[in-house]
Amino acid sequence: MKFEVRNGCFGYKTKEILHNINFNISDGEIMSVLGSNGVGKTTLLKCMMGLLKWNKGASYLDDKAVSQIKSRDFWQKIAYVPQAKGAAFGYSAIDMVTLGRSAHLGTFSQPKAEDRAAAEQAMEDMKIMYLRDKLCTEMSGGELQMVLIARALTISPSMLVLDEPESNLDFKNQLIILETIKELSQKRGISAIVNTHYPEHALKISDKALILNRDGTNIFGTAEDIISEENMRRSFSVQVHINSFSHKGNRYQSVVPLYLV
Repeated sequence: MKFEVRNGCFGYKTKEILHNINFNISDGEIMSVLGSNGVGKTTLLKCMMGLLKWNKGASYLDDKAVSQIKSRDFWQKIAYVPQAKGAAFGYSAIDMVTLGRSAHLGTFSQPKAEDRAAAEQAMEDMKIMYLRDKLCTEMSGGELQMVLIARALTISPSMLVLDEPESNLDFKNQLIILETIKELSQKRGISAIVNTHYPEHALKISDKALILNRDGTNIFGTAEDIISEENMRRSFSVQVHINSFSHKGNRYQSVVPLYLV
């Protein structure tokens, strides 16, 4: 599967937020979206999925405009994982995950045995069956984020769209989320577009990166080329130092903010 945005532009009245956005992502690839607060990262996610309408340009799924694809067909291939800021109604984990099957159900249909089986399998895949009957309102941020990813996996999507999946989590839960996304990419060929505030995380898991700048410009390319000291300075007005090092045979990169510019 290939997902693209071609010449995407979006704004409110006289203010354009996103200008001439162009990117593409194929099976098993991970793309991170970076940029300072207020540049339109979440707006980009909404536009590309059709939740907001592009003023100009379009999104394409296998060369077919998303606007021309039936909603049900689209959401059987693309799964959205929002920020885990809390869950309403006190759903248990299994009920929350089962809600992910809504793309396969009719308007007034109730979940069937196969839907519950798909939910349980997704929880098994995520190794969170121990949370099965726990209320979402009683979960930690990391637990809830894993539940939301499991919910997305119930439809066996081709691509995940994740909005700041590691925000407000401790080091351990951040690593769990990042490694989960990478594993889904490598072992199941699921592509992912990840909105993140962390350049280090983008370098750790991403094949591609899109940086949105405050002046309306953007840069797209391979993660290692795009996430550079110069581009970080331009986008965030912060001078950084990017350091590469090895540990136990693995290569890592750290991004250290030095001073404002």
